[in-house]
Amino acid sequence: ALKYASEKYGFETEYWTVRKKRITFCLHCDYCIREKQGCISKDDMEELFPKLENARFFLFGTPVFQGNLSGQLKTVLDRCRALIAKNPNVFKNKIGAALAVGGDRSGGQEIAIRSILDFYLQNHIHSVSGGAFGANLGASLWTRDLGKDGVEKDEEGLRAIRKVIKKLAEFKLQL
Repeated sequence: ALKYASEKYGFETEYWTVRKKRITFCLHCDYCIREKQGCISKDDMEELFPKLENARFFLFGTPVFQGNLSGQLKTVLDRCRALIAKNPNVFKNKIGAALAVGGDRSGGQEIAIRSILDFYLQNHIHSVSGGAFGANLGASLWTRDLGKDGVEKDEEGLRAIRKVIKKLAEFKLQL
């Protein structure tokens, strides 16, 4: 998706993954609310926070675990509370899209995407989908439990991600 966005529409992209990262759960200690100095937990989120603050567009993706987004992505979204406490407008008017990848065609991708879109909605991020007829909420991809090879065979999912990226590019042109 990022390669396509870069090559087709000139997006400057950066891939960041939770894989092998040490990210602790939000403790709900309210340090971020009281002190307005970020999160008390010092871990690999320190690497991500400035990227989130400086990005104009987001394409959050997740594997589907148990019919929903991964716990790791949920933890990242929860920990963004520290950024928002420091600056309630940190995400205002940014543009975001979502994709989810599952082993089954109907394995929970839309539920996972909705969780990402809910985060966008709550934090003043304008959400973009590919539109009706195939990418209503975002891009749902199906691996057939074959990993990357399965995604590459998922023509419907690949069409959806192309539609989503095209919509992001339309917003980019308006800026």
